[in-house]
Amino acid sequence: MRKAWIWATVAVGAALSLVMLLVAGVYVVAGNLANGLGRGPVGLAKNAVPAAYASLVQRWGNMCGAINPALLAAQLYQESGFSPNAKSPAKAEGIAQFIPGTWAIHGMDGNGDGRADVWDPRDAIPSAASYDCKLASYVKDAPGNPTENMLAAYNAGAYAVIKYGGVPPYKETQNYVKTITTLAKSFAAPVRRVDPSKQAAGAIYFAQKKLGTPYLWGGDGTAEQGGRFDCSGLTKAAYESVGITLPRVANDQYNAGPHPKRAELLPGDLVFFSDDLTDSRAIRHVGIYVGGGYMIDAPRTGAVIRFDPIDTPDYFGATRVTEDGAKALPTPV
Repeated sequence: MRKAWIWATVAVGAALSLVMLLVAGVYVVAGNLANGLGRGPVGLAKNAVPAAYASLVQRWGNMCGAINPALLAAQLYQESGFSPNAKSPAKAEGIAQFIPGTWAIHGMDGNGDGRADVWDPRDAIPSAASYDCKLASYVKDAPGNPTENMLAAYNAGAYAVIKYGGVPPYKETQNYVKTITTLAKSFAAPVRRVDPSKQAAGAIYFAQKKLGTPYLWGGDGTAEQGGRFDCSGLTKAAYESVGITLPRVANDQYNAGPHPKRAELLPGDLVFFSDDLTDSRAIRHVGIYVGGGYMIDAPRTGAVIRFDPIDTPDYFGATRVTEDGAKALPTPV
């Protein structure tokens, strides 16, 4: 039995190695992710928003034409990481990070309990959507994209958008607009097959060279750590080898690009696992998909970096990493 198992393992490894060689040729000429979120109604990618807030984001994200649920989700993620208790040094408060003066004017009683509470997502999320729509109405006659103009007004003020006839020439504002619109792609339900990242083959090649390396919790592959990794340390290093910087933690890596369905997976996609399949913030494990239902991952203490199947009960979903998507991620505090 043991001999048969060994030969079976060798056969799987050989087959996957062949996949690597084929994939490398494909990705040399692969295109970049198409721009935009697609036409028509925009829904949320499955489980991209914590279950406690998904219905609120979906409902209020359709409040006006300048926003959609994915865009609203991107703003909330950028502002607070979906934490209803977030408080910034600038005294911005709650999941939508309203400062007290803005909340006093634009805070809504979204849940109908008789008071507008900045710490209650049932009030703060509707208020964020309403505030976006109010800004959009202020700049509706400005030339250019209404959504980009709304985001620019959010960052720089409506007067600046009107003065410059669109997104003003402020670096901070231009970066904010690009960040939110890019992040929104990672929260949007796929409307068509997404294109692969041309860096994916290089990331796979890096991970493949680490096969057999012992796992180390918190491992980043440094010389002091004996070149060992944990799961997200491996994926971070793999994409860093091709010039893409990912966050250190698995659940933060989930929003580094759009989310292909299981049937649409391509080699190089990151695949994620969780004990709570309704909440992307609860993700606890990540690997790099290599094809054929397998990934390369650093599974746990006592194990080595290896090929593992992805079709397990705790499979959460996948991300197709893009350079813009990774750059748009907020820096964890």
